[in-house]
Amino acid sequence: MASGTGSLLESLLARSDQQHSPFEVTAIVVDRDCRAADIARDRAIPLLDCRVSEFADRAAWDTALAERVAGFDPEWVVTAGFMKILGPAFLSRFGGRIVNSHPALLPSFPGPHGVADALAHGVKVTGTTVHLVDDGVDTGPILAQEPVAVTPDDTEDTLHERIKAVERVLLADVVTALVTKGVVIDGRKADIP
Repeated sequence: MASGTGSLLESLLARSDQQHSPFEVTAIVVDRDCRAADIARDRAIPLLDCRVSEFADRAAWDTALAERVAGFDPEWVVTAGFMKILGPAFLSRFGGRIVNSHPALLPSFPGPHGVADALAHGVKVTGTTVHLVDDGVDTGPILAQEPVAVTPDDTEDTLHERIKAVERVLLADVVTALVTKGVVIDGRKADIP
């Protein structure tokens, strides 16, 4: 699932293209016109375009999204830059099997402005987190994290680019591990055996 430039999606596709990859991307879901949709079309991967504006309300969108994604029978759902909060219908259908990446070291700086918030706070180290999705905003059990140093001359753009470089690899690594090893969840803790 993606809403933007598709750089995280491209990292997952590159990993799935490798010989003996344990997973494949069976569909790409978008909620707007974006490069991720172009990637799906260019690679002839099934594309699901499901926009909130097409439904009476957010709950109707969430229910339809869950039904449509279920039609692809995914083992895992990966939100790779998908900028919508998933609701109760989607979470009840796929809970425990939804993976998200975030450009900060959670639980610090959740939400859509993690990089800007980290810079504004003056941290010396930030990074990226891959976590399971729950009903909060970036509050699900953490699967993996990687730090990224903040330099004195960083702007939001320069820092975000360095975080994304780490995030792309980490997300592909975590998805590979989840597919091959699974995950053990114990309350707030999630471990890949």
